Amino acid sequence: MKQNNFYIIKTALIVALGGFLMGFDASVISGVVKFIETQFSLTKLELGWSVSSLTLTATAAMIVAGPLSDRIGRRRVLYIAAILYAISAIGSALAPNFLLLVIARMIGGLGVGASLIIAPMYIAEISPAKIRGQMVSFNQLNIVIGISVAFFTNYLILQLGKSEAAWAQTLKFDEYNWRWMLGLETLPAILYFFGLFLVPRSPRWLIMKEEFDEALETMKKATGENAAIQEMEEIRKSIKAEEQKEKVPVAELFKPALRLVLTIGIVVAVLQQITGINSVFFYAPMIFEQSGIGTDASFSQAILVGVINLVFTILAIAFIDRLGRKPLLVGGVAGIAICMFLLSYGFNQATYTLTENSIASLPEEIDRAAIASITGQTFSSDVEFKGAIRKALGEDISKTYESNLITSAISMNPIVILIGILGFVASFAISIGPVMWVLFSELFPNKIRGVAISFVGFINSAISFLVQLIFPWELASFGSSLTFLIYGLFAALGLIFILLVVPETKGKSLEELEKILVRS
Repeated sequence: MKQNNFYIIKTALIVALGGFLMGFDASVISGVVKFIETQFSLTKLELGWSVSSLTLTATAAMIVAGPLSDRIGRRRVLYIAAILYAISAIGSALAPNFLLLVIARMIGGLGVGASLIIAPMYIAEISPAKIRGQMVSFNQLNIVIGISVAFFTNYLILQLGKSEAAWAQTLKFDEYNWRWMLGLETLPAILYFFGLFLVPRSPRWLIMKEEFDEALETMKKATGENAAIQEMEEIRKSIKAEEQKEKVPVAELFKPALRLVLTIGIVVAVLQQITGINSVFFYAPMIFEQSGIGTDASFSQAILVGVINLVFTILAIAFIDRLGRKPLLVGGVAGIAICMFLLSYGFNQATYTLTENSIASLPEEIDRAAIASITGQTFSSDVEFKGAIRKALGEDISKTYESNLITSAISMNPIVILIGILGFVASFAISIGPVMWVLFSELFPNKIRGVAISFVGFINSAISFLVQLIFPWELASFGSSLTFLIYGLFAALGLIFILLVVPETKGKSLEELEKILVRS
């Protein structure tokens, strides 16, 4: 039995590397935006597009990955995903202009969408029922680890850019910092591709294709001969039953009887993204820089975001069946609201004044005469201050040295911002982040579950895309304080909805939940 478990664990860990690549690919851009904004002279919406374009193609890939894997196999789709990750990493690192960078990122998005759907599907299909939950959770855990590693490698490359070591200077980590950040993903992508050669084809897919001998051999390695024969027969019956089922049209979701459950699904899907989680994951260094701590410290604090996300995701996995879904949601979303209000308060208290002493520490490239007109003036908001330095220095110089200027001028407590961000990530990771998908698997009746989860998942991805796209524009137009206040208000409204409408699903059978939620 231990030998069987080792085989399953080894296979699940290899396949779950797709989750690592997804997390890494999605979050590595957080360290890149600062540099590409000036190199390619991007507008705020173009900067948002460089981040959100990956989500757009990932959403499209999620729609086609399932049917494609039914045709050509789970493993083959994962091979394709690994190749797409590698092409994206190399293409992004070598991109000579903004258009080609976005195209390369969108190619990576196809890999993200495919691995997000197929990796957990494959793991579920090869794992015995008693350890299936743990094995599938490897994928979610790897996503979080990938996010953390991306934050760490971004910081590491930034430090290597300052190294006097000959090898570091030869590799030009300083000149090509953002290109190294993006290109580094090539290594785990290649490792994933070759690792998949050690993975068998999905036994369920093999049975679908009537390749019973190969399916049985794989299942024997996973569960032993007797259990494999019994499970194989059950899978054959299940597949036959599925073939006889009628496909449920999307219109079925909008019947009056399903109004309540669909409303819950849509609100929770929107809430998970509208409170700004991907603004933090994809723009963490940018946010920390707004508190005046400088580039190095902003990248190092971003590592803490990844670590907190990892720790509290593990806690969520540990407590979701003990405490229940609703208590985690209530506590977590309340924490999200409080932390966003704290961030809003912290930035609202900030003032910006360039003094003769603070100007002395600015880079020589900043024209002292040009900023003489605003020296000694106190600005009460980041929008006013940034507007003033743009007017004094011009768009390009103000973008390039924005972090230096904010650090020299700002008066605030950056610890408040750090606590707010880390508290927000912790609250999200232990609640609506992982709980949403568990809720979706339990709320919807059996007949429409597949199409319903696809529908609300699509809405979730669409909101994620919009949040990532407009965040740089929001910061520039509304300022940090108002942006985080808006996120906090959304969280507060979501908390009220959860308290009044969302049921506790812990300990209830799917049939019991259907009686409660579906109006006859």
